Amino acid sequence: MTPATAKLPQALKGVRILSLALNLPGPAALMRCRQMGARCIKLEPPSGDPMGHYNQRAYADLHEGVKPLTADLKTHAGQKALHRELAKTDVLLTSFRPSAIEKLGLNWKKLHRLYPALSQIAIVGAPGARAEEPGHDLTYLADNGLVTGLELPPTLYADMGGSLMVSEAVLQATLNQRLKGKGVFMEIALSDAAAYLALPRQWGLTLPGGSVGGAHAGYRVYPCKDGRVAVAALEPHFAASLCAAAGIEIAGGMKAMFAPATHQAIAAFLLTQTRRQLDKLAAAKDIPLYTLTD
Repeated sequence: MTPATAKLPQALKGVRILSLALNLPGPAALMRCRQMGARCIKLEPPSGDPMGHYNQRAYADLHEGVKPLTADLKTHAGQKALHRELAKTDVLLTSFRPSAIEKLGLNWKKLHRLYPALSQIAIVGAPGARAEEPGHDLTYLADNGLVTGLELPPTLYADMGGSLMVSEAVLQATLNQRLKGKGVFMEIALSDAAAYLALPRQWGLTLPGGSVGGAHAGYRVYPCKDGRVAVAALEPHFAASLCAAAGIEIAGGMKAMFAPATHQAIAAFLLTQTRRQLDKLAAAKDIPLYTLTD
C-alpha cells in the first residue's frame, strides 16, 4: 500500500472520466480521480499502454479499478467506439501533441459542438506553440534548473506534479459544469509543472546559500556512525533542541546556525551517533530527523 491509496473525499462521485492518455502523467491523474470517486474508463490502442510493457507493477497500481477498453482510433471502428464512450463522458483526458489531436478528430471546437457538457483536459509537454516539441520529464526538469549534476533525479517530478495539476483541472472542470452546465477545455503542460516545482529554487531557498539548500546547519544530510541522517531542524525551537543535544551553545541567535563552526560541531556530534541512538534522540527531544543507511 502506498500513500496514493489513502482514502480521499469522494468529490468526483458520479463523474465519468474517459482517458486516452498513456504512460505516466495521465494514468497517475486517473488514479487520483478514481480515488476521489470518479468512474474511470481507459481507452488504449491495440498495442496497449507502453507502461504495461516496461513496468507491469506500475501499470497495475495506476489502473486498479479502471475499466480498460481497446480501440484503434485511426480506424472507423475505433472512432465509432470512441464516440460511443464520449456520448456518456463528463471529462476526457488526452496526452497527444496538437497535430495528433487534429488527425484523430479530437480538437476542442469539434468536441464542444458535439458534446457541449463534455470537458477536455489536454496534457502536453510544453504550453502553446511549444506543445509540438519532443520532451520528457528529464528535459522539463533540466529546462527549469532541477537537474544539477550527472545523476538522474530520484523520481519523475514533472510527470507526477503534472498529474496532480491534471486531477486539479478535473475538479475545476467538474465544478464549472455543475455551475454553468457546459464543458471547458484546459491544457496542462508538464513543463509548467516542473516550473512550479522549481519556484523554491528560483526564490533562492534551495540554492547552496539558501536556508534549505545547505546553508542552515540544522537542515542538511550528515553522515552518522553507521549511515546518514537527514536533519530538518529549521525552526528556532527545533534548532535549539538539536544544538542542546549536541552540546553546542548558540551565541547570536539563529544567525549562528549559518556559521561554519556550527556546521562543524553538529557534523562532529552526529558522527559519534548510531542511527538507533539518533532515532531515540529524535523521539526524546522532539527533533525532526530521519536516519538512512549508506
